[in-house]
Amino acid sequence: MSARTLNRAESRDLDRRATEEYGVPSLVLMENAGRGVADRLESLGIAGRVVIACGKGNNAGDGFVIARHLDLRGHEVRVLVWAEPDELTGDAGVNFRILRKAGVAVTCFGSRFEADRVQEALAGAAWIVDALLGTGARGDPRPPLDAVIDALVASAVPIVAVDVPSGLDCDTGVASAHTIRAAHTCTFVAHKPGFLVPGADRYTGEIHVLDIGAPRRLVEEALAAATGH
Repeated sequence: MSARTLNRAESRDLDRRATEEYGVPSLVLMENAGRGVADRLESLGIAGRVVIACGKGNNAGDGFVIARHLDLRGHEVRVLVWAEPDELTGDAGVNFRILRKAGVAVTCFGSRFEADRVQEALAGAAWIVDALLGTGARGDPRPPLDAVIDALVASAVPIVAVDVPSGLDCDTGVASAHTIRAAHTCTFVAHKPGFLVPGADRYTGEIHVLDIGAPRRLVEEALAAATGH
């Protein structure tokens, strides 16, 4: 039997209902998501520095949580952010400010791609975490993220994608010319329809479905409503 899936709209609606109908704060959902990825990464084995590449949306917020938990557990972490600090708002902004106060190494590139600095950050890394673009992203990644994605892939460092590999459309499975090729994808609540498209596994690698603490009743309702995709 095929894996049950939630597309981008259904995933967004589940998050909304968890917060509005069940009272689970969105910060708690982000915390659970990030901690779950940190747990899975540890289970895969970490023997060296973890570089976490972040954009500016909620996917980046997950990346900030992952960084905090890995740092808490004694792992060397470096966070690369393609946004200015004042662009990081909402839950992502909250977690960015916590990370800064925690003293984790953070480099903000803004809208710039600086190849030499990126290469320096990736040299000797054990893992890369892709927290650049989430399920809401459509079409080709815009500069500078297109160049960032290409640099991460070219590094040959194994990549763990958060929710969806950046550049891969989570609904259609269509890959941009600039798409992360992950060794593992930690997706939340359920598979995404695009993951089941032939050839998508070249980008997702092994898929791990993680919960975010949304109530089981809500998850089952959402999956039942989505049946037929």
